[in-house]
Amino acid sequence: MNNVYQGKVLVAGATGKTGQWVVKRLLHYRISVRVFSRDKDKALAMFGDSVEIVTGKIQNAVDIGQAVKGCDAVISTLGSSSYSGESSPADVDRDGVKRLADEAAKAGVKHFALISSLAVTKWYHPLNLFAGVLLKKWEAEEHVRKVFGQEGRSYTIVRPGGLKDGEPLLHKLHVDTGDRLWNGFINRADVAELLVLSLLLEKAKNKTFEVVNDIQEPQTNLEQYYDVLPE
Repeated sequence: MNNVYQGKVLVAGATGKTGQWVVKRLLHYRISVRVFSRDKDKALAMFGDSVEIVTGKIQNAVDIGQAVKGCDAVISTLGSSSYSGESSPADVDRDGVKRLADEAAKAGVKHFALISSLAVTKWYHPLNLFAGVLLKKWEAEEHVRKVFGQEGRSYTIVRPGGLKDGEPLLHKLHVDTGDRLWNGFINRADVAELLVLSLLLEKAKNKTFEVVNDIQEPQTNLEQYYDVLPE
């Protein structure tokens, strides 16, 4: 990226595996980061004083309102970790993301970037046996498009394949739209990179797309993958 993003970015779900990569890539580009975490000690142990930390729960609109205040963009890497209760797909993947988008819009946030999943429109997909997780992600996507697809705001929704560990920029990527990809894997670090790029690239605005690894081949940047998306 040639231009440095001047605004402050809130990362929700920052202490998760993909969220950590998002923070890492934002700091790589010297972008100001605020982390929203329910566990301050955990966030402090991970990031030290390199980020601002706001403590709260995604189930609490007041907590979210405090977290998004003064931010220009939000990157959500939220994901459920159980089938029921506060960490369920309904509470996190759907309602948590919806609440985050609503509070962000109220606070004047301009851009909302979201990690979703391949196959979110496929109600018959086996993953929906797990508390309907893909259906919940689809509902959240629709809400984000509605709230941030309005004039003066924008969104980018990335639907990755199965998430793997590994450094960024080591693979060519395959991108598509229309939820036609059924399987594939991608490094979390590349998903993070695509989300961070969405802050700066006009061609990334108001896009929803799927992405998986292609062949192993070093990349200088991932900007080119936004070029092939339909307008």
